Amino acid sequence: MSEPVIEKSVTVNPGARPRGETSEAAAAENVRDLFDSIAPRYDLLNHLLSMGLDRRWWRRTARSFRTVLARPETRVLDLCCGTGDLTAALLRLRPRGAEPITGLDFSTAMLDRARSKFRGANVIWVQGDAMRLPYADGSFDLLTSAFGFRNLTNYADGLAEIHRVLAPGGQIGILEANQPDGLRGWGYGIYFHHLLPMLGGMISGRRAAYRYLPDSVMRFPRPPQMLGMMRDAGFEQCAWDGYLLQAAGLYRGVKQ
Repeated sequence: MSEPVIEKSVTVNPGARPRGETSEAAAAENVRDLFDSIAPRYDLLNHLLSMGLDRRWWRRTARSFRTVLARPETRVLDLCCGTGDLTAALLRLRPRGAEPITGLDFSTAMLDRARSKFRGANVIWVQGDAMRLPYADGSFDLLTSAFGFRNLTNYADGLAEIHRVLAPGGQIGILEANQPDGLRGWGYGIYFHHLLPMLGGMISGRRAAYRYLPDSVMRFPRPPQMLGMMRDAGFEQCAWDGYLLQAAGLYRGVKQ
């Protein structure tokens, strides 16, 4: 069941800005460089810093779309697929002989990790820009993304591009981090904004990357604003299902 969301006055930033860039092109380049740099330790750090919850969240997201995934003709795009963990969770729910899943990411290094981890899987791995997808209108029936959408340099334009490549009746599922409110938000904030950057920086050797990650969550729209942006992009039946004290959650919508 979707979590209730409370309308609040929160400024919605246009998109990711790793180093405070003023142009989307510069921000996109820095996002790609950042993820290329942390790719070798990305999986280890994800599992460690989420205390293993990331695997549960990927499986839960995939199960949310089990009905559409069960149809062999369903065309699936996993956007900002990173090293392919959500892609693999989706693939487990596909029938034998189904259309392959497409996993697309901006980072060459992240895709290289995905290809290595899931060699021989029924997946087409594509390097591409989520802001300018190399597909015709109506190419997919399901589009998912796990912890990658907030790295887009323009959220509204990204949603519009997703809407474009979905067929009528197509579904969107964006699993994304969130900043909880109240006391739980205070405790989460201590970990996420202080301990996580320190630990991530020490293990990866890329302190700037693990300072950017919590900053990117702070910049990202809260559920009421994100749901409003999805509706503005043309999606209907928009909902948010909060996971683990609302520290993350799944945004869903349908293109009519």
